[in-house]
Amino acid sequence: MQNLVLVSLLSPFISFLFASCFSLSQRKIFVGYICGILIAIGTFCSLYLLFNNFSGNISFFEWFIGVNFGFNIDSISLTMMCVVGIVATCVHFYSIFYMAHDEGFNKFFAYLGLFVFSMLFLITSDNFLGLFVGWEGVGLCSWLLIGFWYKNNTYSFAANEAFIMNRIADLGMLLGIFWLYIQVGTLNYDEVFSKVQNLDHNALILIASCLFIGAMGKSAQFPFHTWLADAMAGPTPVSALIHAATMVTAGVYLVIRAGEIYSLVPEVSYFIAILGAFVAIFAASMALVARDLKRIIAYSTLSQLGYMFVAAGLGAYGIALFHLATHAFFKSLLFLGAGNVMHAMNDNLDIKKMGGLFKPLKITAIFMTIGSLALVGIYPFAGFFSKDLILGYSFIIHNHGIFLVLLIAAFMTAFYSFRLLMLVFFTNSRHDAHPHEASKIALLAMTPLMILAIVSGFFEHSFFKYISSKLVFIDAQDHIVMICASAAGILGILLAIIAYKFSWFKPSIEENKIHKLLSNDYFIPHFYHKFIVNKYESLCAIMKHCDVFIFDAIVEKISFYANLISKKMIMPNSLNLMLRFLVAGFVILLILARMV
Repeated sequence: MQNLVLVSLLSPFISFLFASCFSLSQRKIFVGYICGILIAIGTFCSLYLLFNNFSGNISFFEWFIGVNFGFNIDSISLTMMCVVGIVATCVHFYSIFYMAHDEGFNKFFAYLGLFVFSMLFLITSDNFLGLFVGWEGVGLCSWLLIGFWYKNNTYSFAANEAFIMNRIADLGMLLGIFWLYIQVGTLNYDEVFSKVQNLDHNALILIASCLFIGAMGKSAQFPFHTWLADAMAGPTPVSALIHAATMVTAGVYLVIRAGEIYSLVPEVSYFIAILGAFVAIFAASMALVARDLKRIIAYSTLSQLGYMFVAAGLGAYGIALFHLATHAFFKSLLFLGAGNVMHAMNDNLDIKKMGGLFKPLKITAIFMTIGSLALVGIYPFAGFFSKDLILGYSFIIHNHGIFLVLLIAAFMTAFYSFRLLMLVFFTNSRHDAHPHEASKIALLAMTPLMILAIVSGFFEHSFFKYISSKLVFIDAQDHIVMICASAAGILGILLAIIAYKFSWFKPSIEENKIHKLLSNDYFIPHFYHKFIVNKYESLCAIMKHCDVFIFDAIVEKISFYANLISKKMIMPNSLNLMLRFLVAGFVILLILARMV
């Protein structure tokens, strides 16, 4: 069994090494197929381990005192491995279609393989240091993949924004890990969790808060949220893999994994839940008016991450993990569907300039409709089972304020999801393109995600039974909540269909102040640019002038006078004087060496 664990972990790394051998060569389609097969092999190993209830620890050597280099395979990490593997396999095969004519085809698959390996390293490590190594690895790969078309300044800026904002948050996480090591003397999960109960409460608050700052950055929670929507500049398969199913859920995974710490600091946990509820409705409101196809789905991801953090913050870690898994399938399906639409529309992303695409893109339309129904939470699709549990748990523990916010967000989710479908597929054509369906390999790659978006919710009881060894089972089903959530979803769907079928919203609505506020993301990016980026640029300009006109000038003057003095002291034709200086310098060096 341990060999299967190593195969699961190393298959993506082998994929990275293989594709790297061809990274500077002309594109070769077989590279994509072999990389996809390697990822699939690792995924099958993970699924085999899952179905056989494998658990165990693999330790190799000691990094330093209290920290071993090892991997911990349990129900949490295996669930994550299977989710990452399934989505990564589908994305790899989809990318053969999407990147078929790109000059960087081989290099793209190398980056994908390295990303999947880093993500698996993150989720399987048995200590916080290993988690941080994988954490930084996925951050690096995210930068490489978002900025894959780096010659475009917009894409390059988006990659740098994501990288820098995550590094700022990661500093908080690193401080939390340092403080944890100082307090406990180890970073191994089992040892940490057995000792944290004896720590000072204030120290625990500091550790939990610092770790959560890292989670906020990686999962794009307010105020670190702006990078996620801008990251849609990268290739669409990247959006499906990184920004829907894997990397952005790493923050949720961290809170789940460190649940024994957060359960001891209810004030921090409750803040996580409050922030999650705020982000759920905050991101959904921006999606209501957005015109960019991928940005709408990105805002949806932000909103659903908010749901997960609500569950984790309220202590329902199993429910958070369940929604993480189901969300990965239907959200990556939506992103890949968006890729098909982009391909058909010559990379146009403005949904106001689409329409009438159902006939030429019938299969894509069906897939995206299924993904949207799962996202909204309509029975029997996956989101109905997982999202309703979060609503139900907040209701039964009498957090009615959070429940109400999430219910309103659910209504908004239904509206903007079917607004997107109506404007793209089911309204009159507003374009001059000649769209066509994606290739067979793209549709085949999407099919497993479509099936899982429908059926994965039915494994609810099996899932909670499986993870019960690590996470406490919570029965959060409530018939009143189910009725309210379904009613909110159906109402949002009907409102969107009727509103866009009969053109209720006129172009003049864009002049409305609320519309402008939402379409400009509450002017938060503008605020960041004006009061942070511009101020930082001004500071850099001042420092540049100091460097050039003060420090460089001082060095140049010292150099000038030293050269002048040396010319006066050393006569050009006096070999005897030169030898004396040489001997004196050698003696001084010997004395200094002796003193040191």
